[in-house]
Amino acid sequence: MQPRLAGKVALVTGSGQGIGEAIALELARQGCKVVTNSRRPGSRGGDADTTARRIVDLHGEAIAHYGDVSDFQVAGGMVQAAVDTFGRLDILVNNAGIVRDRLILNMTEEDWDVVIKVHLYGHFNLIRHACNVFRRQRYGRIINTSSIAGLGMTIGQANYAAAKEGIIGLTRMVARDMGRLGVTCNAIRPNASTRLTLTDELRAAWTKSGMEAAIKQLEGLKPEDIAPLVVWLASDEAANVNGRTFHVQTGRISLYSEPVEEKTGTKEGPWTTDDVFTLLPGITADLVNITDRKQKKGTL
Repeated sequence: MQPRLAGKVALVTGSGQGIGEAIALELARQGCKVVTNSRRPGSRGGDADTTARRIVDLHGEAIAHYGDVSDFQVAGGMVQAAVDTFGRLDILVNNAGIVRDRLILNMTEEDWDVVIKVHLYGHFNLIRHACNVFRRQRYGRIINTSSIAGLGMTIGQANYAAAKEGIIGLTRMVARDMGRLGVTCNAIRPNASTRLTLTDELRAAWTKSGMEAAIKQLEGLKPEDIAPLVVWLASDEAANVNGRTFHVQTGRISLYSEPVEEKTGTKEGPWTTDDVFTLLPGITADLVNITDRKQKKGTL
């Protein structure tokens, strides 16, 4: 079968291991020349060079680029490396990320800053530089990585959730800005077992809470199962899909609806406090406090 992305050039940040590595490898299998990225060389492998070598072993073309996505100039260097080496850039996959998990009452300013920098600044930095290339080409595909954390489905990740939901808003606006120039920008909320999602600390906490079944369930969610959706979003088949968000995990892909107003109250003239206290109980009567949403013990 003809590769679906033959001749395309892709840059995948955070592609030394996990989801990013799986995406880079599948893009290569589908005909892409790939720029891999990790922040620094790994002491035990699992870095940009490791993934690039695997692509070459598959008879593909790849170069490794080390650098911190949160640095604007470094991000520009990654994009330029793709253009200098392969002559163009067609696909940008923003995947690089870190976590600094703490309950909000224990979170430090540094915990907040570093997560926002890597995720939200990192996405902006790469998009900003890549869009200059895409504008000249009148073509480009951007796939951003968000998370289910922003949906209130985890604990102790206010920094991570804020950054990941910021990425959703960024995705929508980049889609608006660049869509007329032949560029699409979409986001994924992947769920897979990686070094970030299934840490030793999480294993210990879930085991202590009797959630061994949840550990086993997460172990069954493979990074390799994220990559096919990314390939589709990067293809011409998805040319009409822009500014949208998908959940993806082993055996499941979902398209999220866009935010809509659920219920509305109106009146002539300005609101008074008494008006609001009269109106809102009826609008919010069926809401449940997020902490009261029960999950079956031992499941994700």
